[in-house]
Amino acid sequence: MADDSRAPSTTALRDDISGERAFDLVVTWRTVSKHWAIALTTLLLVALSVTFYTLGQKKIYQSAATVQFDPNPPRPLGRGVDTVVDMGAGSYWNNREYYETQYKVIRSIRVALAVVAQLNLQNDAYFLKDLPKDATSPGPMSVTPEEAAEILRERLVVEPVKDSRLAVIRYNDADRERAQRILTTLMDIYIEQNLDDALASTNSAVDWLRAQLDKLKYDLEASETSLHEYKLSKNILDVDFEDKTNLLREEMKQINDALTSVRTKREEFAARSHELSKLDPNTPLDLPASELIQSPVLQMLRARQEECVRERDALIGSGKGENHPDVRAATERVAANRSALVAEIKNVQGAVNRDLAIVKRQEGGLVGLLEDAKKQAFELNSLKIEYDRLRRTKDNTEKLYQLVLERTKESDLQRMLRVNNIHVLDRPNFPLTALRPRVGVNIGIGILAGLLLGIGAALARAMLDRTLRTPDEVERELGLPFLGLLPEFDKRDQKEAQRRRARHRGKAAPQLGRRELVVHDQPTSGIAEAARAIRTNLLFMSPDRPYKTLLIASAGPSEGKTTVCCCIAVAMAQAGQKVVLIDCDLRKPRIHQIFGKSPELGVTSALLDDSVVDDESALKTEVENLYVIPAGPIPPNPAELLHSERFQALLQKLQSRFDRVIIDSPPIVAVTDGAVLSTLVDGTVLVVRASATRHDFARHGIRALLDVGGKTVGVVLNAVDLKRQEYGVYHYYGDRKDGYYHAPSEPAPAAPTDAPAPPSPPPSPPSLPN
Repeated sequence: MADDSRAPSTTALRDDISGERAFDLVVTWRTVSKHWAIALTTLLLVALSVTFYTLGQKKIYQSAATVQFDPNPPRPLGRGVDTVVDMGAGSYWNNREYYETQYKVIRSIRVALAVVAQLNLQNDAYFLKDLPKDATSPGPMSVTPEEAAEILRERLVVEPVKDSRLAVIRYNDADRERAQRILTTLMDIYIEQNLDDALASTNSAVDWLRAQLDKLKYDLEASETSLHEYKLSKNILDVDFEDKTNLLREEMKQINDALTSVRTKREEFAARSHELSKLDPNTPLDLPASELIQSPVLQMLRARQEECVRERDALIGSGKGENHPDVRAATERVAANRSALVAEIKNVQGAVNRDLAIVKRQEGGLVGLLEDAKKQAFELNSLKIEYDRLRRTKDNTEKLYQLVLERTKESDLQRMLRVNNIHVLDRPNFPLTALRPRVGVNIGIGILAGLLLGIGAALARAMLDRTLRTPDEVERELGLPFLGLLPEFDKRDQKEAQRRRARHRGKAAPQLGRRELVVHDQPTSGIAEAARAIRTNLLFMSPDRPYKTLLIASAGPSEGKTTVCCCIAVAMAQAGQKVVLIDCDLRKPRIHQIFGKSPELGVTSALLDDSVVDDESALKTEVENLYVIPAGPIPPNPAELLHSERFQALLQKLQSRFDRVIIDSPPIVAVTDGAVLSTLVDGTVLVVRASATRHDFARHGIRALLDVGGKTVGVVLNAVDLKRQEYGVYHYYGDRKDGYYHAPSEPAPAAPTDAPAPPSPPPSPPSLPN
C-alpha cells in the first residue's frame, strides 16, 4: 500500500480548483485557432449581414451651406449711428448667446413653415416619404404644414464652426436636387426674416419717435411763449441777469463806502462836539489845541485876550490901582475881548453841532439807499429763479426735440439702407455623393465587428466548454499530477502500420480494430510511445515504494478506462514485469472479449474457489508476461463482493505471485464499486476523456475517492486528438515522419521491449512481500 502523503488533500484540491486563471495571449490565440470555424462563420455572417443591410439602405444626400454672423456690421452712417441689429454688449458671453439664438432661429418652426409654404411641401409625397424623384410614385399625399415643417426640421442640422463666426447648415434628403432647393429656400427665408425683423423694430421705433417729436414740438412752443410772457409781465429786457446783478452789486458797494465815510465824519463831529461841550465860559482860554488850530479867529481872540491880560497885569504891577483909568481901560478891553472869545466859542460849538446834524442826515439817506439796493437785489433774485426755471424748461424741451428729430432722420435712413449682419458665405451645394450609407466604411466596420464577435464567439465557446482538453487544464482543474496522454485511436494508421510489419516479417497482417491492444499490435506507434511514457511516470513517481496494485478508474462511463488499463498493462508487461490484469467491472465487463477469454471463469468464480487463478496457463495471453482474470459471471451484489474478505485475500494472493496487479474498475460516480476498490490498492489512476469529461464531473469522482480515503496517483488524458494545436508538444506521438510511428527500415525484433521509450525505463522492481 502506498503512503498517504502521495494523495492530494481535499483542501489542496479546492485551492487548485479555485485558483484564478491568468490571461495568456498565446492561450487566447490557440483557443481562437481551435474554434476557427465558429470565428470564421461569425465573421462571415456579420460581414455579409452588414454588407446586405448597407446595400439595401436608401441613399441619403446632404446639401450644405455656410453662414457668417458679423458682430460689427457695416456702418454707412458712421460709428455714431447704431445699426438696426442689436448684438448685445459685445462681451464673449453675450456674443455666444446671440450665436446660439441664431442657431435655434434657423431650425425654428417659423422658418420651416415659411419654407413649406413657399415650396408647397405639405403636398409633396416624395418629400414626405423621403424618396428620390426617380422612385415609384407613392400616390397623392397631404399633411398639415406643421407636420411637414417638423419633417423638414428633423432633416436639418446646424453645426457651428469652432473658433469662428461661421455656422454650417446641413440638410439631408433622398433626392440631391430637392436637398439643394430646400436648403437654398431656407437660407433665403432666414436672411430675409432676419432683415425684416430688424426693419420691423426700426419701423416701430420711427413711429414712436414721430409721435414724441410732435409732442415735444408743442411743448417747446408752449415753453417759449411762457418765457416771453414772463418777460413782458416783469418788464425784463434781453439783458443777462448776471450783468444786472453785477451793476447792483457795484452800486451797493459805492453806497456802502459813502455810508462808511459819513459815519466816520459823524463820529469825528460827535467827538469835537463832546470836547467843546466841556468848555467853561469862565475860562475861555482853556480851549482844546485842535480847535484852536482849526479856528484862526479863536487863535487871534485868544492871543488878544492873553495880550490884554498881560497889559492889565502890567499896569497893576506898575502900581496902578484898579480904579486907575488905564487899569480900568485895560480891564474893559479884557472883558470885551473875553466876550468876543466866548461868542466865537459858541459859534464854533454851533457849527460843529450843525455839521454833526448834517452828517447824521447824510447817514440816514445812505442807509435808505442801501436798503433800497438790497431790496432790489432780492427782487432780482426772485425774478431770476422763475426766469431760470422757465428758460431751463425751454432749453431741455429744445434739446429733446433736437435729439428726437435727429434719431428720426437716422432711422429713416436706416430703413432705406437695409443693412444686414448675416450673409451666406457658401451657397447650398449640389451633393454628388451619398452621405449614407457609407458602403466602404460600413463593410469595414462590419468586418471588424465580425472579427471581434468571431473572436468573442470562439472564446465564449471555449469558456462554455467545461470539458478537460489539455494537460494544463487537467492539473489546474483537478489538482492532480498529470501522468500522460493517449492519442485517439485511428484504424487507418493501425492498418497501415500492421501491413508494413507484415511485409517486413513475411507474415500476414494480424486482425485489425483491437484498440485496447494497440501497444502490442503496434509497438512503434504513437499510442505505444504514449503508453510507455505513462508507465515510466508511474515507475518514477514512487521509486522507493512502487505501486504494486493499481486501480484504473474513471468518473463516468465511456471515458476509455478499459483501453487505458490494457495499454498500461501491456506496456508494463513489455518491460519484463509479470503483470496480471483483473476485470473488476462486475456490471459491464469487457476484458474477456478483448483477450478472447471465457466469461464463465473469473473474479466471481475465484471468490468461490481461489484455485481458479492457480492455473497460469488459463490466465496467460498473447502478450508475453501479461495475465488476465476476467470478471466472471455477473453477480447481483458487486459492491458487497468487492468489499468482502475473500476478495481481499484473493488480491493478496495475486500480489504475492505477480509483480504488478492492475485492476479495471467500474465508473466511480455511477456506482460505489470503484470507491471500495480504491481503499484496497496502492494507488488509483483516474482516466478522463479529452473534450468529453467535464471539470465538475471529474472533480466529483476525485472527491468520491478522497471521501473514502482512496489514494489517487494521477490523471491520464485519453482519446487526445493530436491534430489540434493545444497539444503542440505532444504532436511527437502522432508525427508520421519523425516519430516512432514511421516503420523502421530493418525488421523489428519479434518481442519488442520498451527500448524506444524516452527515457529508458528502470529495471523491474522486486515483488513486494505479502
